[in-house]
Amino acid sequence: MDGGRGEAVEVRAALLRMRRSGLLPVAFGGLVPSAGQQAGHGARHFRITELSGASTDSLRGLAITTGNGLGGKSLAMGRPYTVTDYRTSRVISHEYDAAVAAEGLRSVLAVPIVVHRRVRGVLYGALRQPYALGDRPMAMALDAARELEQALAIRDEAHRLLSYAQPPATSDPRAWEEVREAHAELRALAGRIPDMHLRQELLSACARLAGASTGAAPTAPPPAAPPQLTPRELDVLASVASGATNAVAAERLRLRPETVKSYLRSAMRKLGAHTRLEAVVAARRAGLLP
Repeated sequence: MDGGRGEAVEVRAALLRMRRSGLLPVAFGGLVPSAGQQAGHGARHFRITELSGASTDSLRGLAITTGNGLGGKSLAMGRPYTVTDYRTSRVISHEYDAAVAAEGLRSVLAVPIVVHRRVRGVLYGALRQPYALGDRPMAMALDAARELEQALAIRDEAHRLLSYAQPPATSDPRAWEEVREAHAELRALAGRIPDMHLRQELLSACARLAGASTGAAPTAPPPAAPPQLTPRELDVLASVASGATNAVAAERLRLRPETVKSYLRSAMRKLGAHTRLEAVVAARRAGLLP
């Protein structure tokens, strides 16, 4: 999975959101390398990898160390900071003055990206004039940071689930229940991911889990032409198969309970089932569910 490329796309989207109103004409930032997020280790550095509105490449690839400069301070403290004039500020160190001056930046703000209580990177917004950055630019930067944090959290969850999305080596029913729960979570998460490649990887993992189940225990042979369930019908049925109620399935899939019932009824009709249990059994026999 090319997680780095997907994360870069998310960072660029956040920078564009910061610049949208025109209050922050220059925006840039980067994420901490994955090794910096290991348990028990704080983030020590990151590189500025994404630029939006910049007129030079002086900041691109710049390695920011914790505590150094405005971004390093935000990285170390996990808090947003601003300076009215970067080159004369007395509240930050000045290791990166040459790169900042080459881009002609004066007023700068830095906002940390915090996911699961860990600083994952920093977003910057800047002006080329020494103006005090007020509440509106800061609020816009914080909103962009929160959206990026949510996107990274979803991506992290996708990686976690994919690491567990393996058919069990045993026919133990308890092991298969764990697989079915992971399958339902993967399908629910796939619907929330805008990254087409990552979404397809999740759905492919779901298909592998569903296909592996046909050999887990003796069952009737699958029909020649399996019922064609829609993605949402299959999402609902996967949640039901993991033991979720309609209300829980609705919350997991971000649907209304009435919508869940509608999808379930439609799936049951296609599968020729009269109960939820019959529908789940029929879907498993068809290789649609693990």
